[in-house]
Order: sequence, then structure tokens, then C-alpha cells
Amino acid sequence: MALTLPEIERYKRHLVLRQVGGQGQQKLKAARVLVVGAGGLGSPVLMYLAAAGVGTLGLIDDDRVSLDNLQRQIVHDTPAVGRAKVESARETIARLNPHVEVEAYDTRLDAGNALDIVARYDIVADGSDNFATRYLVSDACYLARKPLVFAAVGPFDGYVATFKPHAKGPGGEPYPSYRCLFPEAPPPGTVANCAEVGVLGAAVGVVGCLQATEVLKEILELGDSLAGRLLLYDALAQRFTEIAIAWDPANPLSGTAPTIRDLSIHAGATADICAA
Repeated sequence: MALTLPEIERYKRHLVLRQVGGQGQQKLKAARVLVVGAGGLGSPVLMYLAAAGVGTLGLIDDDRVSLDNLQRQIVHDTPAVGRAKVESARETIARLNPHVEVEAYDTRLDAGNALDIVARYDIVADGSDNFATRYLVSDACYLARKPLVFAAVGPFDGYVATFKPHAKGPGGEPYPSYRCLFPEAPPPGTVANCAEVGVLGAAVGVVGCLQATEVLKEILELGDSLAGRLLLYDALAQRFTEIAIAWDPANPLSGTAPTIRDLSIHAGATADICAA
């Protein structure tokens, strides 16, 4: 996709980067990224991907903006309270970069729509904060053979990983999937969400920026992917640590004898995106 003169002016800090340049910026313009959730993680992801010139951003979230969202969900503002998050985010992105197209889905993901929606995009960024959505998104990405950049946050911490189990790592084994890291969801009620324990807004922003960076790296094929690695961020110590993730041949999605071959395991359950 050729760049227009206004785009050349807008992205000139990318264009002078040897690792990006004109060809890289054209890749960004041609890319289609689905962002699950327009909350604390989705906000910086959406804004930095839009600012970078990703041509098409899909956004799915059925929630409405509330006043207590604004402490961390910076894609929204006070006048947006009560409005659909996807529409609020769409307007913010339009003001930030009119060259970006936003495809908004004011709905919830479920077994009936997830695979169809995910299949329309090149890569998915999951910013949800509940296990039902995470497993649904991960399974849909695997079945659609789409890379998934995943992030999650706690009160003062967070972690980021890239999952592309349809590809093979340096050793010849498949890269791990989300189910290799978390084989099963914890029992209900054992993991508190941010509404119950609170969360430092700026720390969420750091993790969302890391997530956006990984999406851009995947599109541009730059650097070392976080596939096979979990990056942990501790805001109180201002420390990053890394954990290796191995492919689990026994996992039910991408193992040697998979039992999950479609999304019917999620049938009857509607995933509440509940963006962080």
C-alpha cells in the first residue's frame, strides 16, 4: 500500500528507522489487528497502534464507559461516560489518526461469532480480564491460525506473551499456546479482579504499551518474539523478569492428541470481555 504525502509526513520518525522504513510502514498500513477489549490494556494498545499507522483496527467490547474506568482507560474521556466503549474509542482514534479504519463490534464474543471475527484479522491483542474470554480468544486464534499477543494485569504488576502455536520454534517443536501456560482456569472466586482489589492505572499503561510493541514487532517481523516467553513486570520494584514457556504435548488444544477441534467447548457460555 503506497503512502500518501500526509502519511509520509506523519510517520517520518518511522521512515528514518532503518528497521522500519517505507516498506515497514506499508506493512503497518496493510495490517489488520483485532483488539479484544477497550479498557485499561486496550486503551494504550489502540492508541499506539493507531498512532503507528496500523491500517485497520478491529475492536470488540460490549461495555459502556463508566466514571471509574477513566483512571486507567485513557482512550475514553469524561464526556464519553455512558457511551459504548467501541464508539468512544473509535472517535478518539479518528481524532488521533484519520488514516486508520476502525471496525467496531459492540457485542460479546461467544462460540458462534469468535472464530468468524478472529479470522478477519492478521493478529489479535487480548486485553480482557477474565478467563472465559481468554480461553475463547486463544482457542479461536489457534483454530484460525492467527498470532495472539496476550497481556494481563494485577494491582501493581502484569505480564505479556505472544502465542503462535501454529508455528515452530528454533528447536523444531511448536511454540506453546495459552493452554500450555494455563491448562485450566482457576476455580471461580479464587482470583480477584481489579474491581475487587484495585489497580494502579499507570502500571496498566506500561503493560499495554508492551503489548502494543509486541504487536508491531510481529507485523514488522522485528527483533525477538515473546513466543515461548512470558515477560513479567513488577511496578513496585520497577523490575522485569522472564519465564520460558514450553510446548505441552498433552495440552488439549495444540498437543499431540488434541480434543479441542472447534469452539463447541465454549457453547452455552458467553464471554464477558470485562477489559482491565
